[in-house]
Amino acid sequence: MPFEVRFWGVRGSIPSPGPQTKRYGGNTPCVEVRCGDELLIFDLGSGARALGDSLLLGPPGPVRGNIFISHYHYDHLQGLPFFAPIFIPTSELTLNGPSRNGRTTRELLGGQMVQPYFPVTAEGAFRAKLTYRDLSPGGTLQLGPAQVRWLELNHPGGNLGYRVECGGRSVVYATDVEHGSDLDSGLFDFARGADLLIYDSMYTEDEYHGRCGPARTGWGHSTWQAAVAAADAAQVKTLVLFHHDPSRDDAAMDKLLRQVRRRRPEAIAAKESMVIKL
Repeated sequence: MPFEVRFWGVRGSIPSPGPQTKRYGGNTPCVEVRCGDELLIFDLGSGARALGDSLLLGPPGPVRGNIFISHYHYDHLQGLPFFAPIFIPTSELTLNGPSRNGRTTRELLGGQMVQPYFPVTAEGAFRAKLTYRDLSPGGTLQLGPAQVRWLELNHPGGNLGYRVECGGRSVVYATDVEHGSDLDSGLFDFARGADLLIYDSMYTEDEYHGRCGPARTGWGHSTWQAAVAAADAAQVKTLVLFHHDPSRDDAAMDKLLRQVRRRRPEAIAAKESMVIKL
C-alpha cells in the first residue's frame, strides 16, 4: 500500500523566501501524507497554498481529506485563507484540531479571518463541505487504512504531535516542541520505533542558551542536538529536521545537517517538494 510524505512548507515563525533559501524552501509548515487513497494534511502554513493548487490540478474529482492542526500560531495557519480546495463546493474536508481556552476548532480557525485583519470571514467565504472535529487528549482516529493518534507537546499555548500508522509503517509529526520538560518521556514513548520522526530542530545549543544572540529558552522550540537525542531515545529509524529557523540560509542548513549526520548518519533536513516513501 502506498504510504508517502511530501513537504510543502518547512520553515518556522515566518516565511523566508529568496535566493538564499531556495534549496530548502521558505514556506511555513505544511506536510501532506498519503496512506493508500487517504489524504492527510498536517498544518496549513504558507506552504498550503501550493498544496491546494496541486490538489486541484490532480486527478479529476472532488478533493477529500483530513486536515490536522498542531496549534493555532499564525505560521501554522497563514495558508488557510489561500488553500484553494476550501473554496470549491465539491471539496469534502474535515478540520481537526485541539480546543483551546474554551474555544472550538471552528471558532479558533474562523477567528483569524475577521475585520480588520482579513477582508472576508471563513463562514462567508468557504464553500467546501466542511466538518470540524475537536480532538480530545490522547485520542485515536481510524481513517481508511490510516490510524492517527495525537499527544500534547511542550509549547506555549499547547501543541499536538501526531502519529500516523499505515500498513505496519509509521510517521510522527512533532513540530513546535521544546525539550527539557516532564513531557519528554511521553513523547519518546509516543514516537517509539517510528519509521520517520519529523521533529522541531529550529536552534543550535548556542542559539538556544543565548551564547550568540538572545536566549531562546521558553520560546517553545528545540535544538538539533535535542532532536538527535529524541530520535535516539525513541529508537526511530529516520530523523527529519523540521521547522527551520527563518534566518538560516541554505549554506547554514547544509552545515547544520553535516553536524547532525556525525551522530545520525541517516538524518534528513526537510526541503520543500521532498517526498519520502515509506
